[in-house]
Amino acid sequence: MPLHTALQNNLPPYARQLGFTITEASADRIVAEMVVGDTHGNGLGTMHGGALMTLADTMGAIATMVNIGRQAQTTTLESKTNFVSAAKIGTTITAEVTPIHRGKTTQVWQTRITRADGRLVALVTQTQLVLG
Repeated sequence: MPLHTALQNNLPPYARQLGFTITEASADRIVAEMVVGDTHGNGLGTMHGGALMTLADTMGAIATMVNIGRQAQTTTLESKTNFVSAAKIGTTITAEVTPIHRGKTTQVWQTRITRADGRLVALVTQTQLVLG
């Protein structure tokens, strides 16, 4: 079974509820998509920042798990989000997660979230603590 399929089959319940789909996965890169639905909105017809941050946080944690294996777990220590542009309801967004640092006790990941037209929506940097 391809790694992205195995990861998709084991998404956390909240990620499944929000409609995340992992389309590519390796130790060096995770790619996920979601369609911005009405329930992801902020009242202005665009994606709520919290839903966007949840996408990045979840995929960064998954990227860490791919790198540390089943013998350990992870939790987010810090996350910083730069909101660059809006994603309207009905838009498909893509999150691409790549490593900045992969250590034994912490890992740092960067997530670029873009719209289908290629425009950057947000840039997220997060630090994951490796547990166990």
